Amino acid sequence: MGEDRGYVQIYTGNGKGKTTAALGLALRCVGAGYRVYLGQFIKTADTSEAKAIAMLQGGIVHETFGSGRFIMGAPDEDELARARNGLQRAREALHSGQYRLVILDEIIGAMGAGVLAVEEVVQLIRNRPDSVELVLTGRNVPAPILELADLVTEMVPLRHYFDAGVPARTGIEM
Repeated sequence: MGEDRGYVQIYTGNGKGKTTAALGLALRCVGAGYRVYLGQFIKTADTSEAKAIAMLQGGIVHETFGSGRFIMGAPDEDELARARNGLQRAREALHSGQYRLVILDEIIGAMGAGVLAVEEVVQLIRNRPDSVELVLTGRNVPAPILELADLVTEMVPLRHYFDAGVPARTGIEM
C-alpha cells in the first residue's frame, strides 16, 4: 500500500463540516503540488468557497451542477440534466490523469433527492483509477456506497448555534 494509492473517503452526518473537511483536504493536496477537481452537486458558483478557489489560480478545478435550491418532490428536467452532466464530468475528471484528488460535494444528497441513481455512483466508485483519492460528501449515505468506502467520517452535532436562531454567516457557513 504505497503513497500513490488513492482511497475512497466519505464525510457524512447531520453536523457542520462535511464540505469544510473536503476543502481542507483539497488545500493540503494543492499545497503538496497536486491538482484537485471539485464538483458540487447542490450549490451554485455563488459561494464564498468558490471565490476562494478562484484565487488559487488553477490548483483546484471547480464546477457546480446544482440549482442552489432544495429539491422537494420529484426533480424537474433541469435538475436531472444538471446531475447527469455533473456525473459525466466527474467520470471525466477521475479518468483524465490530471487530478490526485476528486471531491464530489453533496453527491450523496443528489442521490437522496433522486437526481442520481445509487447504482450510477457505485459504478463511478468501482471504476475509479487506483491512483485517485475520491471524496464524497452528504447526509444519509446509501449502504452500497458505504460498503465501498475506505474511510467514513460522520459529523455529529453536539451543539450548534443555529438552534439558538443564529443565521448562516458569510465566510463561515456560506
